[in-house]
Amino acid sequence: MADHEPLILAFCCHYCAYAAADLAGSMRLQYPNNVRVLKLPCTGKLEVNFVLAAFERGVDGVIVAGCLEGGCHFLEGNLRARRRVERARELLGEIGLEPERVEMFNLSSAEGPRFAQIVNEMTTRLTLLGPSPLRSACGAEAGVREMTRQAEKMLESDRAGEANDRCQP
Repeated sequence: MADHEPLILAFCCHYCAYAAADLAGSMRLQYPNNVRVLKLPCTGKLEVNFVLAAFERGVDGVIVAGCLEGGCHFLEGNLRARRRVERARELLGEIGLEPERVEMFNLSSAEGPRFAQIVNEMTTRLTLLGPSPLRSACGAEAGVREMTRQAEKMLESDRAGEANDRCQP
């Protein structure tokens, strides 16, 4: 399975983790280009079905990256996200997928090197696990692109000031 390059979808908080991913790129840090970053106004916006839908669309793993604990701009969004990630991991185990295909991290906007390290470690883990059994032989990249487009449209209303309301459980 060593020749398999896993496809990873990273749900990143706008305020911290997305900025860390951007910093990693600006610093020209080395990490595989197999990660697709989807910016959320807050990881508290993440629903369990977003994670499950990512696997249905062919990703091999999911990273959820939010603000540092105690530093969420929406107070407890990252804590809600952590509970939802744990639920998604439980559901994956129930359907026969490895729960370690999903992981949550907390980052500050200054942790570009840590973001690169997370992507590298997740890539190594997923390479050892092998492709997701749900991943089709073709179309995984197209499925992730379509999911990203749909999520961006859905989140468009959050930019109009509804982000705080939508971060509620």
